[in-house]
Amino acid sequence: MPQLQTKNSSNVLWQKIFITFFVISGLIGGYWLYHNLMELKQEMEALRKVAEKMAETSESARRQAIRAEENSLLAALGRAHAQEEASKARIKAAKSEAKAKEAREEANQARKETERILKERTRELDQMQQALSQIAETRRTALGLIMNLDSNAIQFDFDKAVLKPKTRELLSQIAGILLTSKGHHISVYGHTDDVGSIKYNQDLSERRAKAVQEYLVKVHIDPEILTSKGFGKSTPLVKGTSKEARAKNRRVEIAIIDTVLDYQQRIQ
Repeated sequence: MPQLQTKNSSNVLWQKIFITFFVISGLIGGYWLYHNLMELKQEMEALRKVAEKMAETSESARRQAIRAEENSLLAALGRAHAQEEASKARIKAAKSEAKAKEAREEANQARKETERILKERTRELDQMQQALSQIAETRRTALGLIMNLDSNAIQFDFDKAVLKPKTRELLSQIAGILLTSKGHHISVYGHTDDVGSIKYNQDLSERRAKAVQEYLVKVHIDPEILTSKGFGKSTPLVKGTSKEARAKNRRVEIAIIDTVLDYQQRIQ
């Protein structure tokens, strides 16, 4: 019995040792496991932070890429707009140049036409002056001709404005020449010598100029191109009170104004 008790005590002891070892092993294993779990947790936390950092970096890179793409697109649109504006400017410049060329050509044609008209009208005036000079003194002006019909060419009775047959014949010759050319305005100016009052001579000059105007209408000069005016003794042709001076100052002037030349000079 004592031997059996000793054996049982020994078994209990080994059981206690085994249990103790097992507990200690469990504690050591648990600590090791806990330690490893903590390290793993730290590593996972570190990996999470790295992942978040990488995600932030990736997002930043993505945003930068998007901004770069947007900037590139805006730049491309800007270049396209600039090219479009440049193309419009070139087209506009080409149109302006074409219009300018057309305007220059039109101006050149107008200038040539004006020169042609001026030469033609000048030639007609030269021919008219030559023909009228055979009848009475005719001088050239910037816009036409002026015939000077003094008392040797046109004679009136004292204080009268009645045309004599010789005067009517002379005016008919003048009208015949005037009718051969168009584009003129004709003004008849009456003048007197210095004998008599201003009022008397003014009235007399107007009546005599009117008489010449009315006769020219009778011989088919267009009344629309005829006017008359009296100057009395205000514009003597020559100075002095001699018989010869007064004879020259008693006169009728017929001004032939070339309306074509007048118009061309006014538009230049």
